[in-house]
Amino acid sequence: MAKSDRVEESKIGSSSGDSNRSIIIIGALFFIFGFVTWLNALLIPYLKIACELTTFQSYFVTFAFYIAYVVMAPVSTRTLSWLGFKKGMSVALVIMAFGALLFIPAAMTRYYPLFLTGLFIMGSGLAILQTASNPYVTIVGPAESAAKRISIMGICNKLAGAAAPIIIGFFLQLDKAEELSRTTNESALDEMALRVIPPYIGIIVVLLLLGLWVYKSSLPEVEAEEEEDENAALKGSKSIFDYPHAVLGVITLFIYVGVEVIAADTIIDYGIFQGFDFETARGFPTGTMVAMIAGYIIGIIAIPKYIKQENALKVCAILGVAFAVGAIFTSGFASVAFIALLGLANSLMWPAIWPLTLADVGKLTKTVSSLLVMGIAGGAIIPLAYGALAGAMDKQLAYWVVVPLYLFILYYAVAGHKIRKA
Repeated sequence: MAKSDRVEESKIGSSSGDSNRSIIIIGALFFIFGFVTWLNALLIPYLKIACELTTFQSYFVTFAFYIAYVVMAPVSTRTLSWLGFKKGMSVALVIMAFGALLFIPAAMTRYYPLFLTGLFIMGSGLAILQTASNPYVTIVGPAESAAKRISIMGICNKLAGAAAPIIIGFFLQLDKAEELSRTTNESALDEMALRVIPPYIGIIVVLLLLGLWVYKSSLPEVEAEEEEDENAALKGSKSIFDYPHAVLGVITLFIYVGVEVIAADTIIDYGIFQGFDFETARGFPTGTMVAMIAGYIIGIIAIPKYIKQENALKVCAILGVAFAVGAIFTSGFASVAFIALLGLANSLMWPAIWPLTLADVGKLTKTVSSLLVMGIAGGAIIPLAYGALAGAMDKQLAYWVVVPLYLFILYYAVAGHKIRKA
C-alpha cells in the first residue's frame, strides 16, 4: 500500500465519529440512488398517458436513463480526476437537480423528448455519483469489511426503492389517471402532466441541499496512487488490461446486474404464467426485495467476522444456481418463491464484487470504478436474452439463461479475482 494511502486511511480510521458521519453521508447518497432509479417504474405508465405514447415509446424512459451510465462513465473518470471524489459528488448532485428541473417545462408542454432529456441528465449525474461513492465506501474503512459497509448502503437503496413509488404515486394519482388513457381530452391531460411538478420541485430541493451537505462535510479526500515496492509488478501498469482480475470483475458485475434485473422484473409476468391473477402477482417483487434486504442484513452481521467477502460471493453464486434450477423444476407458488429467493442470492454480489475488483489497481481506481458503473448496462442487455428464450420456448425454461451466468460469477469468486499479471 502506498504511504499516502496509509496516511489517508489512518486519518479516516482515527475517529469512529468521523467514520460514522462518512457512512451516514454515503448512506444518504445511496438512498438517492434508489429513490431516483425506482421512480422509472412509475414514470413509464404516467408518461404513457400524459404524453399519449405507445407502449414501445414509453420504454424510452428506461433507455434514456440507463444509457447515461455507458455514455457518461468515461466523463465520470475525468470529472473525478479533475475535481476529486468529494467535490465530484457535489457536482453530480447539482447535475441531477438540473435534470429534474427540466421536468417542469416538460410537464407544462407535455413534450416527451424534454422529459427524456431530463432523465438522461439525471442518469448522467447519477453515473458520476456512483462512480465516486461506490469506491468511497470501500476506501473509508478496512478493506476486509468493505462488503459489510456496502451491504448497509444496499439497505438504504432498497428502502428508497420501496418509498419512492408510494411518495411520488400520491402526487401522480395513477389510479385516476387510468381513466384518462381512454380519452383525448387535452385539458385533462394537461392537468395530469402538471401533477409531476410539485414532487420534482421537492426532489430538486433535496438534491441541492444534499450537494451542499456533501461539499461542506468532513468527508476525507482519498487519492488512489500507485503501489509501493511490495506491488512492484503492478506499479508500471498503465492499462486496465494489466489487471486481469479487474477486467473479469467488470464482466462479473455486468452479468450480476443482468441476473438481478431478470429476477426482479420478470417475476410478475412469470407469476401470471404460473396461474396467479395480476392482483396477486404484482406483490411478488416485494418478496424479492425482502429476500435481498435479508441478505444485506446477513452480510452486515457476518462479513468479515464470520465469512470473507469472496466466500460470501461463492455462497451467493451457488444459491443463484440452486434457486434457478428449483424454479425450473417446480411449479406454482414454489416456483415463483424460488425466483423471489434469487433476491437473497443476488444480495451480497454487488457488495463483494466492488472491493474484489478494485483490489490492487492503485492509480486506476477511478478508471476501474467508471467501468464498473458502465457494467450496470447488463441490466438493459441480459434480460433481452431471457425475453428471446421466453418467446421461443416458455417463460419457465427461459430461466436456464441465468444458470451459466451464476456459474461465471462463481468462477470469479473462486479464482477470477485472484488473477494478477506476472
